[in-house]
Amino acid sequence: MRGELFRMDRVVFNPFSPLMLLFLFGLLILFGLAIILFPILFLTAIGATFTKLGFSWREALLILVLTLAGSFINIPVRTLESRAAPAYDRYVAMYGRLYRIPQPVRRTVLAVNVGGALIPLAISLYLLYDSVVLTGGYLLLELALAGVAVVTVVTKLVAQPVPGLGIATPFFIPPLAALFAALILSLFAGGVPEAAVIIAYVSGTLGT
Repeated sequence: MRGELFRMDRVVFNPFSPLMLLFLFGLLILFGLAIILFPILFLTAIGATFTKLGFSWREALLILVLTLAGSFINIPVRTLESRAAPAYDRYVAMYGRLYRIPQPVRRTVLAVNVGGALIPLAISLYLLYDSVVLTGGYLLLELALAGVAVVTVVTKLVAQPVPGLGIATPFFIPPLAALFAALILSLFAGGVPEAAVIIAYVSGTLGT
């Protein structure tokens, strides 16, 4: 009808409504807390593990600092050279003669990481010595070495050579093998409370 006014209602959705902004702000706070708290909880758990091994909190903190600092230090042991086998020989012509281009030489440096190898090795040797003192005999030492043998066999079975990378293993299998070996072998330790932790650490370190 002429002259009649029509009104159209509009609903406008604002993606940045106060409720949405509050939700995003809450997620941001939770994410920030996770970033801050996770390293603290992780380091606290590691420190508690070292205290169960017989170290004080001060010694555990020192071990953590040395391990983190030593993780940036690699000690070269040996350099391996291998000649890559090209799919075809390459030649270049110069001054009327044909020269064969030498094959490239690939060098692999074998190095020992201080924080990832030497410090855990030193701790394991200390724990093996301490196990003799704790039990007054070689029972816990023998159980720890048995755990090392179990983890070594499991690691060897799952390890695969990766060209250009080295030897790769699924990250969760060796720790699980060390855990189960420690839980089972500690049953024969004669009631030593630290037996499971010592066997787990030594077998997980020396077995891999």
